[in-house]
Amino acid sequence: MTSLPPQPLSPLDGRYRAAVSPLADYLSEAGLNRARVEVEVEWLIALTDRSLFGTAPLGDDDKDRLRALYLEFGQSEIDWLAEKEAVTRHDVKAVEYLVRDRLATLGLDGVAELTHFALTSEDVNSAAYALTVQRAVTRVWLPRLEAVIEALAGMARDSRDVAMLSRTHGQPATTTTMGKEIGVFAWRLRRVAGQVAASEYLAKFSGATGTWSAHLAADPAADWPAISRAFVESLGLGFNPVTTQIESHDWQVELYDRVRHAGGILHNLATDVWTYISMGYFTQIPVAGATGSSTMPHKINPIRFENAEANLEISGGLFGTLAQTLVTSRLQRDLTDSTTQRNIGVAFGHSLLALDNLERGLREISLAPDVLRADLDANWEVLAEAIQTVVRAEIAAGRSSITDPYALLKDLTRGRRVGATELAEFVHGLDIGDAAKERLLALSPATYTGLASSVVSHL
Repeated sequence: MTSLPPQPLSPLDGRYRAAVSPLADYLSEAGLNRARVEVEVEWLIALTDRSLFGTAPLGDDDKDRLRALYLEFGQSEIDWLAEKEAVTRHDVKAVEYLVRDRLATLGLDGVAELTHFALTSEDVNSAAYALTVQRAVTRVWLPRLEAVIEALAGMARDSRDVAMLSRTHGQPATTTTMGKEIGVFAWRLRRVAGQVAASEYLAKFSGATGTWSAHLAADPAADWPAISRAFVESLGLGFNPVTTQIESHDWQVELYDRVRHAGGILHNLATDVWTYISMGYFTQIPVAGATGSSTMPHKINPIRFENAEANLEISGGLFGTLAQTLVTSRLQRDLTDSTTQRNIGVAFGHSLLALDNLERGLREISLAPDVLRADLDANWEVLAEAIQTVVRAEIAAGRSSITDPYALLKDLTRGRRVGATELAEFVHGLDIGDAAKERLLALSPATYTGLASSVVSHL
């Protein structure tokens, strides 16, 4: 058997590439290296701006040419780094050599020794990872989550008055509306999205063991912690002044736990919508040319929600592993975080793929009000709650001598189907005031929705 031509091993880089490709600008190896070049270049500019070690600030043209190293980072830089790393066996050192090489090309050899000055690789990495994750979340992942939230909020508003039989523990229960139930997911997700949006992205810039030792050896008079803080904050990141050789990754742990939390809510949404489809509450809109089953032509399978469900489980597992692994580093440094962080893009990729499927899936379903009405009409016994509660109020008001209204309704309805006529006869025979009887007789499962519609106003 001959070997296949080179193939992507991950479905994220094969079958699903189109859905997740925006993340590759940030969370791929090339995206990380571009951010590393950005950090190295900006650090060099920051040092010369302060005229450290007798240097003079670079002119605007030189700064623009330097910044082009990362702003125009492309295939030639990717290839150069791959060749260099094959020799150095060290990714950040390869980036340093790239910057030095380009400085020579630009005629800026005079500041070449300030490349990677007094830094450990983890200074560059902590800033580069913070930049790439921040940009991936704020520019790609979070907008897709917000698009799903808005789709849900729109569905909730559109169906806020569509009565639906609840099922608590899988059993018929007090009437709600489809809009309110969909609104619950929008509300939950919006809250977690706000937490994600407020996330910190931290970097350290304090040398080999977080002590600024090399910095002070080079220039004892400089306020290196202040210089480092100003530099990190100039990148749009938060500064962590108390670290070992690595930034402690706690911000990553917090972020991934929040994203995993959002994924859990989305998983709940996917399984609920799948169930509503199986009950006939939603119909699926046929897509021209699509096949539901290889043998059963009638089928439209809820594949968007099944795909989302599976990918949320994969991403949740990966985010859990990231959070568990990154929270620990042996003594002042070990490398378990290095290989773990290379899977950040994989975790976000499966999550983004799930969001893509959910957003498309929500557009491909349509509410079936007739099915919801039929279900309500077949379950008049859910009004038992209303009847016994009204009877209790009448007892408290001194208008009834009934002694145990709950038991009375339990005997009538538990484990039984009770129709409209039977319930009406029961209410007529109750020892309660006429006004209470009129309110109960006016009720039906379809109108017993309480304030469900107004709850949607909170979205």
